[in-house]
Amino acid sequence: MSIATTTATSPTSQDFKQDALVIALVGLAHGISHFFHMILAPLFPWLKDAFQLTYGELGLLMSAFFIVSGIGQACAGFVVDRIGARAVLFFGIACLALSALLLSVAPDYRVLMLGSVLAGIGNSVFHPADFTILNKCVHAPRISHAFSVHGICGNLGWAAAPVFLVTLTQAYDWRTALLIAAALPILVLAVLFAYRDLLQPSKLPAATASPSTQIQTLATEHGLFYFLRLPAVWMCFLFFFLISMGIGGIQSFTATALHDLYGMSLAWATAAYAAYMLSSALGMVWGGFISAKTQHHDKTIRIAFSFSAAMALILATGISPAPVALILMAALGLGAGIAGPSRDLLIRSATPKNATGRVYGIVYSGLDIGLALSPLLFGAVMDHHQPSWVFICIALFQLCAIGTATGVGLRTRKQN
Repeated sequence: MSIATTTATSPTSQDFKQDALVIALVGLAHGISHFFHMILAPLFPWLKDAFQLTYGELGLLMSAFFIVSGIGQACAGFVVDRIGARAVLFFGIACLALSALLLSVAPDYRVLMLGSVLAGIGNSVFHPADFTILNKCVHAPRISHAFSVHGICGNLGWAAAPVFLVTLTQAYDWRTALLIAAALPILVLAVLFAYRDLLQPSKLPAATASPSTQIQTLATEHGLFYFLRLPAVWMCFLFFFLISMGIGGIQSFTATALHDLYGMSLAWATAAYAAYMLSSALGMVWGGFISAKTQHHDKTIRIAFSFSAAMALILATGISPAPVALILMAALGLGAGIAGPSRDLLIRSATPKNATGRVYGIVYSGLDIGLALSPLLFGAVMDHHQPSWVFICIALFQLCAIGTATGVGLRTRKQN
């Protein structure tokens, strides 16, 4: 399979404006989906007291979100390829708004769980819908930057949610915070609806990936589910599962691990996590330029994750001064961010024509499964008072992911 080819004529100024708008709109949608990844976690202290819940019950809310999202994501890809990405994207955003409204009036734990499940259903559509729109609506020379912006907006959503929700909860209460949060996807949906014509792939010049003749012929002969027989697709699934296990550990327990290992205050440990997120976003910008200049995206991933894994292992030693640990966290985020656009282009190169939604749905369900299981693993590590193993496990997951990325790269180049 070959990487997407450029259009016959060079993109014009009008094409550039159109691409920029599509990238911004899809990035906005992705940002709100990541915001809703964190719709409950920052409110756990208040929810625990309000409903007399255990930490296990609170954690189950998050696991339910990601399990439903993972299953739904695999199914959403088929729907995207069947009826189109735009309608599915609008449905997902509407589900997020409804979930926040339901959570804001929840009288008991059962309704909290229902709201979390509804948010998971809404979240499930974004990767197959987003990447289908980007692949079909953005000209090939700018597709790497499109993936870069997509990843950055997701990180910004993750970072914004705790600040937004905790600030409003402290000023008012958690119900008011969730009620106001429900307005955000409604506003996003209104913006996307106003520019809906730009999100319709059939009306725009496409820059989709072109599979090899051999793969396309086999896909035609074997029908809708042929892509499931491609080893590269399952390698991509495993790749995302592995990196999400590391991401889950970083999100859930690095602040606590830094506090235990380095004696940091929780404020400084949280600042170290913020440094990771900011550096990761900057890395995605850099990674967009790097991936635009190479076809060997697995090599970029190999170098970037090797660097991040080294930073994690140094952090695991606990021998650095606390200020240096903050810098190491930023470096860890930089490497992960650089790999971001290359990972999405790697999947793109392994995707048969007209199966974009299905492939991204299956592959990205690995991300949700990893995020659902990761807190259980890292929570057990912390329960055994082994904070250094938080960083060792993060490094191990990244190193294992390198092997799967290399396998995908070798297979896709062999098909060319």
